[in-house]
Amino acid sequence: MNKLKLITKGIIHENPTFVLLLGMCPTLGTTTSAINGMSMGIATMAVLILSNMTISMVKNIIPDKVRIPSFIVIIASFVTVVQLLMQAYLPALYETLGVFIPLIVVNCIILGRAEAFASKNRVGDSALDGLGIGLGFTMSLTLIGAVREILGSGSIFGFTFASQGMPLVFVLAPGAFLVLGYLMVLFNKFTAKKK
Repeated sequence: MNKLKLITKGIIHENPTFVLLLGMCPTLGTTTSAINGMSMGIATMAVLILSNMTISMVKNIIPDKVRIPSFIVIIASFVTVVQLLMQAYLPALYETLGVFIPLIVVNCIILGRAEAFASKNRVGDSALDGLGIGLGFTMSLTLIGAVREILGSGSIFGFTFASQGMPLVFVLAPGAFLVLGYLMVLFNKFTAKKK
């Protein structure tokens, strides 16, 4: 498969948020701002790339009976590394994202890519697949967070341009559903024209 196509399919045709509807818990829970969405996406992408590569390397030595538990142990190891690095070097962001960082272990995007792609393909292709899916997830979360932050608090990436009169609903849970729904419609309408 074309290397560029491996990356772009995760961003467009197999976008985990807008097309496959995977990872909805962190999507709705962490996107109260653009920086939170981007940070969660980058953390997930790092785990996705590293776990895909490792699973691709060890796929032939893992017995079929313990394949899924082995994948989870590998994913959990990388999540722990990311969690400890965030806790040490980005403590404020770590506190903001809270429980969603350890929950990367059970994120269906990562386990799904491990089972569907990394366990059947070479290391390089698995890394590119992880990069593409991770970029798609990061872009989706950043976009949702940016829209919610603009509409709900009148700011973007911490730069305030309107401080009063913003509807609070967009930074609350119902706003996450509204923004996600509208962005899914726009994304699918845009990508349908490209086919």
